[in-house]
Amino acid sequence: MEVILLERVENLGQMGDVVSVKAGYGRNFLLPQKKALRANEGNKKVFEGQRAELETRNLERKTEAEAAAGKLDGHSFVLIRQASETGALYGSVSARDIAAAASEDGVHIERGQVRLEKPIKTLGVIPVRVVLHPEVAASININVARSTDEAERQARGENVLAFGQDVEEAENDAEAAPEFFDEAAQAPVEGEEGEEPADGADV
Repeated sequence: MEVILLERVENLGQMGDVVSVKAGYGRNFLLPQKKALRANEGNKKVFEGQRAELETRNLERKTEAEAAAGKLDGHSFVLIRQASETGALYGSVSARDIAAAASEDGVHIERGQVRLEKPIKTLGVIPVRVVLHPEVAASININVARSTDEAERQARGENVLAFGQDVEEAENDAEAAPEFFDEAAQAPVEGEEGEEPADGADV
C-alpha cells in the first residue's frame, strides 16, 4: 500500500514522501490518524494544495513540542509497585502507567508518545523516551520502587535490593567463623590422651 505522508513519521519518511507500507498499518494507523493519504493522483493534488498550510501547522506544533520538551527532559516520575526480594515486579509497568503517573504529577503525556520496547518488570530507575512531536523527543526517568523511601534512595544511586544486604551479612559471618572453630578446637575433650583418668577408672 502506498501513501503520501502528511507529516514526518519516525523510521518511515518526511512530509510529502510517497512510501510503501503494510496495508494494516496504513488503514489502522496512518490514515485514521491523518498522518497520510492514499497515494493516488487526486490525493497528490490535494496534498500540493495543502502543503503550505501543513508546513505552517507542523512548525507551530514543533515549536510547542520543543517548549514542552525543555520542561520535561530529565524529569523523574515515581511508580510504587510490589516486588520480590530480588527486584522482580509482581506485574509490570506499561506505557499507559507512565502516562498516568505523569498526568498525576501535572504533566500531560499521551500513552502513544511513550516509547517502551517492552514493559518494565524490575525495580530501578529506567530512562524512557517520550516523542512529543515527529521531530521532538524528551527523555524522562521512571523510578520504580516498593516505597517512597526506596524511590528516594534509588534516586541517590543506592542499591535497595535485599540480597545485596544478605551478601554483606554472609561475608561478615564467614569472617567470624574461623575464630569460632579455632576456639572449639582448643577446648579439651574428656578422655583425650594426656588427661588424668578419673578416680576408680581402670588404667
